[in-house]
Amino acid sequence: MKNVKFVLLLALSFVTSQFTFANGKIEGRWDISIYASDRVRPSWLEISHSGIKTLVGHFVHDGGSARPISEIFVEGNKFHFSIPPQWENINKPLVMEGVFEGDSLKGTILYPIGEKWEFVAKRAPDLIPAKEPVWGAPIKLFNGKDLTGWEPMGKNNQWMVEKGVLKSPKSGVNIRSSKTFTDFKLHIEFRYPEESNSGVYLRGRYEVQVNDAKGHEPNVGELGAIYGFIKPLYQVAKAPGEWQSYDITIVGRIVTVIANGKTVIYKQEIPGITGGAIDSNEGLPGPIMMQGDHGPIEYRNIVITPAK
Repeated sequence: MKNVKFVLLLALSFVTSQFTFANGKIEGRWDISIYASDRVRPSWLEISHSGIKTLVGHFVHDGGSARPISEIFVEGNKFHFSIPPQWENINKPLVMEGVFEGDSLKGTILYPIGEKWEFVAKRAPDLIPAKEPVWGAPIKLFNGKDLTGWEPMGKNNQWMVEKGVLKSPKSGVNIRSSKTFTDFKLHIEFRYPEESNSGVYLRGRYEVQVNDAKGHEPNVGELGAIYGFIKPLYQVAKAPGEWQSYDITIVGRIVTVIANGKTVIYKQEIPGITGGAIDSNEGLPGPIMMQGDHGPIEYRNIVITPAK
């Protein structure tokens, strides 16, 4: 019996070492740049193992939420996986295949609509702060008069300022702050009509969801969530037409969200970029960005306190 146990342990050790040797390099989080025909599109991939030999993960395209990957297949330094379509009018999977070499991935993504684009990925930074931040002086990002300090992100700008409110009266383009930031505290107030939707992007990469969610159960797609990743502890959304507020602190990847005066996320790690991010360069400072392409939305009293 002892000999049988020894053989089993030796076999298990061999399988595990083979897994580490063959697949260990590919595990982790990856910031992806997709070279599409129109622009470089940001994306994100997380790979981990389930059990001894199975690789699983999560994938974020340049739009939509984080999608689970049931299995990632690896042979030598090659890998591939597919995920079901996210949208109702598409019935084909997305397929990614490539190779991993050193600390990079490269290959192609085949989209359900038939387009095939190349991608390159680099390991996502840990963003672990060396020390607690020292906060600087608050900065009023919105002057309440005009779009000074803000940049509409497209040709057909619908953003305007009216009676101290930064508003997007209809779906159009997003808007971002001209200044960029790393770690900060943000206060921002918002108001939306019934069934509208927006979002506040931290560093332009991590969306804190803004939507008509009164009476809904907390989930990763509703008000107070880090979209697709972290659900709020409580759903504290007010009725459409009422002013609401966020007080958000982000240090590295660690985020705290206070919605309407109640802490709904407390010091949680954001794994990676969310759909709609400006880019996948997580190690760089980024702007405050608000979504303006999902319906009417209004913002006011936008104040940021950056770390020194």
